[in-house]
Amino acid sequence: MRTFRLVIACPDGVGIVAKVSNFLATYNGWITEANHHSDHQSGWFFMRHEIRADSLPFDLEGFRQAFAPIAREFSMEWRITDSEQRKRAVLMASRESHCLADLLHRWHSGELDCDIPCVISNHNDLRSMVEWHGIPYFHVPVEPGRKDQAFAEVSRIVREQHADVIVLARYMQILPAELCEEFAQRVINIHHSFLPSFAGAKPYHQASLRGVKLIGATCHYVTEELDAGPIIEQDVVRVSHRDSIEDMVRLGKDVEKMVLSRGLRYHLQERVLVHSNKTLVFN
Repeated sequence: MRTFRLVIACPDGVGIVAKVSNFLATYNGWITEANHHSDHQSGWFFMRHEIRADSLPFDLEGFRQAFAPIAREFSMEWRITDSEQRKRAVLMASRESHCLADLLHRWHSGELDCDIPCVISNHNDLRSMVEWHGIPYFHVPVEPGRKDQAFAEVSRIVREQHADVIVLARYMQILPAELCEEFAQRVINIHHSFLPSFAGAKPYHQASLRGVKLIGATCHYVTEELDAGPIIEQDVVRVSHRDSIEDMVRLGKDVEKMVLSRGLRYHLQERVLVHSNKTLVFN
């Protein structure tokens, strides 16, 4: 069923839900899902509604024009999207294949409602797997002393492919600040630890040295500060002193795949709202 997804964030106050609901009722809007949250700490209110597109008398542009006065009245940060307008997700990976293979499988089987115009990698190892799916593969080596040139090419490809979101499926390079800023809240990364614990390199090795009983994975938006962006999704698996580093890596890969696919799905469905460095996920 085709729906319009209305997402709102604004200073909290009386009458917001009533005003939005009355607006939709006036135009015979049929709400199929409604989510609200008041954050008492920040004093902000958050809302996500799904409305049957065929119940409204206008398209997205008509909706924007009709809703604009209410948005101004309540100082809303808001967006309205169409579920039938599929987002374009550019995937990036290095040599590890598990997250990329999982996303490609979910896309191929129709579980991920998006288009994948290409995959970008700094190695050639995953080319045959990607091209089997009929997806273009761009090999952009990131060599010491030539990183600026490499990421200039990455940026060119991303723009050429009209990417709506970039997914780092175990892409083991740090994106430049300019790219993070240009695609703020549109670059999704999977980190193989339960952040903020064990940020940086070799988190499973760090976890083993600390004798942890839980290891996990974190899907987050990328910012200039490494592994510190707003967290979208996390999960864990139990381990013990009997588990080697290799065991932890094996167990962790399963968690990474699940967490990344869930986080991407929430993003594609407009379920993630970012306020400051915190997310609300209406899942």
